[in-house]
Amino acid sequence: MVVLYIGGSGSGKSGAAENCICKLAQGKSKYYIATMRSNEEDEESIKRIERHRFLRRDKGFITIEKPTSVEEAVKEMDLKEKHVLLECVSNLTANEMFFGNEIREKKETVERVLNAVKALKDNTDNLVIVTNNVFEDGNSYDSYTISYLDALGEINREISKMADEIYECVAGIEIKIK
Repeated sequence: MVVLYIGGSGSGKSGAAENCICKLAQGKSKYYIATMRSNEEDEESIKRIERHRFLRRDKGFITIEKPTSVEEAVKEMDLKEKHVLLECVSNLTANEMFFGNEIREKKETVERVLNAVKALKDNTDNLVIVTNNVFEDGNSYDSYTISYLDALGEINREISKMADEIYECVAGIEIKIK
């Protein structure tokens, strides 16, 4: 089963996704693929990572940190049942697009992320995916940010097609879309 959670920052999507994979795994091993890069100079990212670790500390996750190439996480999992939470596609997309000192084209970024998600889907029993809705602020951006937003929008649409269930989280409320 593939379940997608989408929402804005602080919407409750991460907690809802964690609860979902815990129910689907029914007490069995579950993996948390963390895509956020830990940058020692970025206090905000450090705080966010620590907050997520704190919130999932008692849920029994085996954490695999993969800011890129998340499909490789399958090699680190038990050969038996695989219940996976991918947190989150917006970070993964940014990491794949803005890779080291290079900026990948939108098309290559979309292909890399979708191929990785498909590999996870094909090699797991249950896959719960978290992504951000970053399309509602109405601000103007530079061409690189617009390319990122376009890539994330395309990725979200394609993942939505793969998903068995989709939930939008708004102010801590889960709304079933599919």
